Amino acid sequence: MPLTLNQFLFLVLTFAAVVAVVFLVRFLVQLRSAAEEGERTLAEVRKLVENLNDLDGMIKDRLVSLGEFVEASKKTAVNVSEASFLLTTRILRPGSKYWPIILPVASYFWKKFRKRKEK
Repeated sequence: MPLTLNQFLFLVLTFAAVVAVVFLVRFLVQLRSAAEEGERTLAEVRKLVENLNDLDGMIKDRLVSLGEFVEASKKTAVNVSEASFLLTTRILRPGSKYWPIILPVASYFWKKFRKRKEK
């Protein structure tokens, strides 16, 4: 039984419609699963952002304490520098002409002190 042109076109259009509907259904199922996965990922990202905010707060607190430590270290370095400057200008330089005499005498007395301590 031969098919007429109208029957053949209807058969082709029906086949094309079935293929299009199957494709559309599979696409929508895949789209739905992708949307669910995106929602799960978004929830996980929100948790990670909260953890990141907590970590940011902790880092800022530690940076503040580190800044205080650096300032205290600067003050200490300045004070040590001033003390060493005072020591060299007021004590060591004026007494440096006596060092050739003081060192041998001090080493002699130190040896005597150690010998006495060992006995």
